[in-house]
Amino acid sequence: MSQRGYNELWADVQLQLSRLLAEELPAEPPRPQKDRVVFFQQLALLYVRYIQIFRQLEMVHDQVVHPQKRRLIRKILDGIIGRVLELKNEMVEKEFSEYHYMDDVLHDLKLTPAALEIPIPRYFLSEQSKEVQERKAMLMDFLKMMEDSENLDPVIAMTQEEAIRFIQVAERARQRRLRAKLKEQEDKTEITETEMERVAICFQKFWRGYIGRKTTKKIRNEKMIFLGMSLDPKYQAPCPAEIAAQATETSNRVKQKKNEEDYQKAVIAVTNQLREVEGEEMRNKMKSKIRKWFFEHRNATGVFPDYPDEEDGGSALIFTEKSPQLVKEEIDAIEEEESNNKSADKENKKEKDKKNKLKDDEEEEEAGLKMMPSAFLPDLEEGNKAYTDFWEKRNESKNVSQKHEVELIKEEMRKVIQSEIRRQVDEEMRQELAELKMAVDKDKGGKTKANAKKKKGSKSGKKKKKEKDLTADRRLESLCQELVEQGLLKQVNNVRLKDYLGHFSNLGTTLRQNDIEPMPSLSDVRQVLSLYAVLPLGSQVVHEKAPLIKAILLVGPAGVGKKMLVHAVCQETGASLFDLSPLNTAGKYPGKDGLAMMLHMVFKVARLLQPSVIWIDDAEKMFYKKVPKEEKELDPQRLKKDLPKSLKLIKGEDRVLIIGTTKDPLGADIKSLCKMYSKILLIPRPDYVSRSILWKELIQKTGGEVTEALDLSSLAMTSDGYTPGHIVQAVRSVVTKYRIKQQAKRPLTANEFVPPLAKLDPVFQDEEEALKNWYAKTPLGKKRIKAATGGEEENAAVRGKDAKKKGKK
Repeated sequence: MSQRGYNELWADVQLQLSRLLAEELPAEPPRPQKDRVVFFQQLALLYVRYIQIFRQLEMVHDQVVHPQKRRLIRKILDGIIGRVLELKNEMVEKEFSEYHYMDDVLHDLKLTPAALEIPIPRYFLSEQSKEVQERKAMLMDFLKMMEDSENLDPVIAMTQEEAIRFIQVAERARQRRLRAKLKEQEDKTEITETEMERVAICFQKFWRGYIGRKTTKKIRNEKMIFLGMSLDPKYQAPCPAEIAAQATETSNRVKQKKNEEDYQKAVIAVTNQLREVEGEEMRNKMKSKIRKWFFEHRNATGVFPDYPDEEDGGSALIFTEKSPQLVKEEIDAIEEEESNNKSADKENKKEKDKKNKLKDDEEEEEAGLKMMPSAFLPDLEEGNKAYTDFWEKRNESKNVSQKHEVELIKEEMRKVIQSEIRRQVDEEMRQELAELKMAVDKDKGGKTKANAKKKKGSKSGKKKKKEKDLTADRRLESLCQELVEQGLLKQVNNVRLKDYLGHFSNLGTTLRQNDIEPMPSLSDVRQVLSLYAVLPLGSQVVHEKAPLIKAILLVGPAGVGKKMLVHAVCQETGASLFDLSPLNTAGKYPGKDGLAMMLHMVFKVARLLQPSVIWIDDAEKMFYKKVPKEEKELDPQRLKKDLPKSLKLIKGEDRVLIIGTTKDPLGADIKSLCKMYSKILLIPRPDYVSRSILWKELIQKTGGEVTEALDLSSLAMTSDGYTPGHIVQAVRSVVTKYRIKQQAKRPLTANEFVPPLAKLDPVFQDEEEALKNWYAKTPLGKKRIKAATGGEEENAAVRGKDAKKKGKK
């Protein structure tokens, strides 16, 4: 697609977004919705529509080469990602479930299940700052050094008996090969004519059979292609148009880098030019305007004003075109608010109480479900306005190469330069004002004001104690090297979230309508983890404003792919991986001081190398009800008290996520576990469709060929109860290098995969039911059960009445 095509697509996306914003921000606020099901349908519809816009806008951002357009698109894209996360959070709170089933919404919008797949923005990796890239490169060097030292083949000492046995085996094999050659030479004799005829007939029979089968197969394939039941081989290979499109995408990314470099150079050049040409004029205008304000204020009040502090905006208050009297009133109001906070709070409370009493009746009438206020809708409105004001009707027929707009750079840089000059002018004019006041005081007899203005105290009140830096004298390289050597900072496996194969659950809505709670599919798990982990970690803006998720717990049987998901999250966002699993930390940094040092180093480096993921495997061991005797020496509970304290120190600006994985949560104290992990995701065994996809994709990925001889349907039915890990083991044991070479003569069959699968223990229904029962005891699981029985709505009504009574008191 050309740049013109992407610009048209952007215009179409902005039109869809403006319609959505008009629905979300109507002139009159909508009335609360009393029906929970209808309210959830409204949320689900908004959620699906935002995802469609998200997917299209991400594609536009990836291919548009204009640097200033890409900045605006990125701003809107961050806003859309944040809004999607807000809607997901609301859906969880209203439906009391981490997994949602929207088959009916997709049917109404005429969309396929693929429309719900969360796209991973490519700029998460491509637009990381140079500093972060350098740190990641340094970390990779340390990890490679450790791998090289571990991979050195150690010299194995061999006893005399072992050496003799080794020589004997080699010599006997050599003699056996020589005897075989001699026997072949002895067996070679001349063949008679009758034997030659018999051999020729045999060859003809086999050849004719082969040709017949080949012809029959060809006719059958042509018939299947004609009926549309099979794909023509010419369409399986990429066509020239696809190859050309891929080449265009690659060239667009090259142009992006070049245009970005030109834009950065232009910003520096324009900024310097504006400073030289307009800087002095700006400075003089500001000074003359401030001086004018000084004397106007003196003429109006009889005294020179107090200069506004930088915290209150400095001279920006003066430049808002207000009279001296109004400016004085604003400054006085600020001082009064700071000095009389307590009295003002009391008055505000009284006024609020009066207003609440008047509105109680209206609130009772309008009780129902409302959407929570959004932190991203104002950003989306601002981005949409910027598009309509500047880009919507702009004629770019002359800007074919999509270079930067100089006038737009000037507008942006003028604001930056004005802000810089204003701060410099403020310092000079404060000094000038002080000299004027001193001159006036001398004229009056040298008396200074008794009521001189005191310095303002800090608005924040008492300062919070900062966390002690135990490694203030050490550099980041030193800390990284130590963590790598101790095995706490690990190499991320090269897996992507799309490699976690699974199919959409088609019966989720139907089952819930019949009061049956469905198990989530592997596709649902992939989508939820994209929302909770990948999108917030990938964008700093989104992480700061979106609902904060500090810790996620993945619960599921062994082999469902919990570890793979952790590595996939790191790979998609370029995150560093830290391992604080109980077995990995055993014996490292002993003692209370050592434990404090370990946690301090991990969290300090995690913040410096953010985004970062801290992985805790076997998370249940940290919260054991009773530690088993064989694990007492490992002390798995040593992080139980200190890790939650470190978790509380993670703020919105810290892109650090803790991911725990467990296959046996039943042995842990559920209260402590749920307190630590705000989100708990239950990962099930794969269903029939997911197993069918897994078999096909894994066999092809290993080098096998899926032919008609391989009955995938029977294989998927036979492997019921087995996890993706089991299927991977079975495929690897069957599809070996030797077996791949034999495929042309002997295609793969389903029977070959049954014996290795039978050697593995499946996940039985009882084990899955035990996990479901455990999940029902979590806070969200309890809410879901109450909602299903109708208790939640009654409790909500009672809580609402109690809150109103307390408010009236």
